[in-house]
Amino acid sequence: MKRLFKYFTITVLRCFVLTLILSISSCGETDKTEEEIAKIPVDLKISRFDREFATASTSDIHKLKAKYPYLFPEQFPDSVWSAKLTDTLQIELSDEVAKEFGDFEQEAADLESLFKHIKYYFPGTETPHVVTLTSDVRYESRIILVDSLLLIGLDNYLGEDHHFYEGMQRYIASSLDKKFLTSDVASAFAKKVISYPRNRTLLSRMVYYGKELYLKDKLIPSATDAQKIGYSEEEIAWARANEEQMWTYFVERELLYSTDTGLDRKFLDPAPFSKFGLELDNESPARLGRYMGWQIVRAFMEKTDTGIGQMLDMSADEILKQSNYKPKR
Repeated sequence: MKRLFKYFTITVLRCFVLTLILSISSCGETDKTEEEIAKIPVDLKISRFDREFATASTSDIHKLKAKYPYLFPEQFPDSVWSAKLTDTLQIELSDEVAKEFGDFEQEAADLESLFKHIKYYFPGTETPHVVTLTSDVRYESRIILVDSLLLIGLDNYLGEDHHFYEGMQRYIASSLDKKFLTSDVASAFAKKVISYPRNRTLLSRMVYYGKELYLKDKLIPSATDAQKIGYSEEEIAWARANEEQMWTYFVERELLYSTDTGLDRKFLDPAPFSKFGLELDNESPARLGRYMGWQIVRAFMEKTDTGIGQMLDMSADEILKQSNYKPKR
């Protein structure tokens, strides 16, 4: 018995030491990669249209139109923009944005880091011209990334309890916080490099969103998992604690290969909570199908020597099979 105990102890110690060595080696590789990324030159131009418009007078309209023609639709006469300069709601909106974002210094640093990471993993990508603005709280189009232009509606990031968001459903208002700004920009970029699946199964769409979230692991490594997926810390903790039960639910009910589009509303789309049809529904965060897809992609990338570009082109079936995914207990 003593020999057996001694053998068991030595084996455990060896496993611990090996795990520690692998962990240290992995951290070393990560640090080296981050050092390389930090040296990548990025010419990030940020134009504060929101401040320029807030401090403009009627005589400045023509200059602003010449500088930002894409923000002034031709069907609207100058009188519309002149009226907006003195509109009390517009003035309050601009003042609130100015109070929340100030000189935009931290956000600029975060965006520069994001685009350095994008350059590292996608070398041919052009760094866009960033233009900040107010959008009358059009939260569904808070980030617009088109070619070499990135528009950011800062009035969609004033914090979930801001009085501008009164009357909104809480799950929507909770996403309107500046801690999610860089993550939202990363999502806009991800949609340009990840093809939406033609396969109609729930698994294919889970893995599609899983790829987007894994991309954020690489592009915004300093962000928390909660920031990447748009959860509160309590919600991400709930997802982690219930990962095994959720996976069992999907497998036992044979949902992974179902083509029922109603499952999107239950597990993928923004909503107050996910819909398992169980008592725990009200406790659960929404979009848990995306969270599960993320864990599958993470498991796949940990177990294989696959590059990011190659992974993005792979089918959900291949990724699941090779991932040998087993939820954490």
